Amino acid sequence: MNTENVDVLIIGAGPSGCVSAAYLHKKGLSVLVVEKSKFPRFVIGESLLPKSMEHFKEVGLFDCLDAMNFEKKRGARFIRGEEVCLFDFSKKYTEGWDWTWQAPRADFDKALADEIVRKGVPIAFEWAVTDIEFDGTNSKTTIKNESGEEKIINAKHVIDSSGYGRVLPRLLDLDKPSTLPKHSSIFTHVIDTNRPEGTEGTLITFDIVKPQVWLWVIPFSNGKTSLGIVGPTEFIESYKGNTSEMFSEMLKLSTHYYDRFKDVDFEFDPICIKNYSKSVTQLYGDGYVLTGNSSEFLDPVFSSGVAFATESSLLAAKLVERQLKGESVDWENEYTNYIKKGVNVFSTYVKEWYTENLQTLFFHRPENPDVKEKICAVLAGYVWDETNPFVKKHDRAVSSMAHLIDMEKNLP
Repeated sequence: MNTENVDVLIIGAGPSGCVSAAYLHKKGLSVLVVEKSKFPRFVIGESLLPKSMEHFKEVGLFDCLDAMNFEKKRGARFIRGEEVCLFDFSKKYTEGWDWTWQAPRADFDKALADEIVRKGVPIAFEWAVTDIEFDGTNSKTTIKNESGEEKIINAKHVIDSSGYGRVLPRLLDLDKPSTLPKHSSIFTHVIDTNRPEGTEGTLITFDIVKPQVWLWVIPFSNGKTSLGIVGPTEFIESYKGNTSEMFSEMLKLSTHYYDRFKDVDFEFDPICIKNYSKSVTQLYGDGYVLTGNSSEFLDPVFSSGVAFATESSLLAAKLVERQLKGESVDWENEYTNYIKKGVNVFSTYVKEWYTENLQTLFFHRPENPDVKEKICAVLAGYVWDETNPFVKKHDRAVSSMAHLIDMEKNLP
């Protein structure tokens, strides 16, 4: 059996894996990326947050993405019946990027993978991790391709960026139930033949079609649009028939978008993912670290997936480099505690979205510009900025303000 020795093995060639690989390669470490799929490949998570732009810029992956002319995302719109709340990323509390992209991930991820290969990082496409053994921080990983050929990869550290594949959580029994309510989603792409001109046609929108149920609309620059419906699992399961029939029927709930999309053909049969929220017992161990969706996945409502993927993967790469240089790394404080801070903030906002407290703030009129700027910073991914009270006091800021608004409404 063939054996290969590297400093760092990275599992997964999505944004998380590519950011880690680009950083470590730039620092002179030998890296191998193992990816079970052949690119381009479909994956969900097509709306980014401005926070991620810092990461792509830092590791030299911004230009290859910018050259793709993806649709620029400068904010987000939330709709509830006739009520509209628009967030503009240029009007946020925290300094940082004012825009990002909304893009088909097949094209987005391939652009990243092509660029790290061009820089000299090898990617073993269509190889899956089947086993891993650790001896201290050193590891021996078995990978296998579709023809049955196997290889052994010896590495000094492993970064698991396998996303929904969750390779190490599965092999090392690290999965644990998420604390978020059980929700599911069903989604597809359409050719957006009825797209309006201007911002109305290109702005990402979250349409609340009934309590706890919402539709995402993510227009791409290629003329296609991603549509997805999210709600409690029992709501999704209440619709019968095949996924196309289910999705077509659910689309009728949207008074705002039904006419625009009722006659368009689906690019593929809608895909349904049930109980998508995931968590793990630990984010690291001797010789490995989990990044992105391989560790935590919250909810698609605020598009936090790629932002956490790139934030965690860049930090993980920096800590791995330091450790391999012989420095002492406090993984619990420097990695777990830091990442958990951001995860906890977004978890609160997800929970308050479904309690409808956040919607109370979004749709309250007249708007409070100061509050809106602080929430906008959270929605842009700046969830580690503790000068923002809606970050520092996330566990009570939203609910307390929603309670005050409700009290005002009930005054005689």
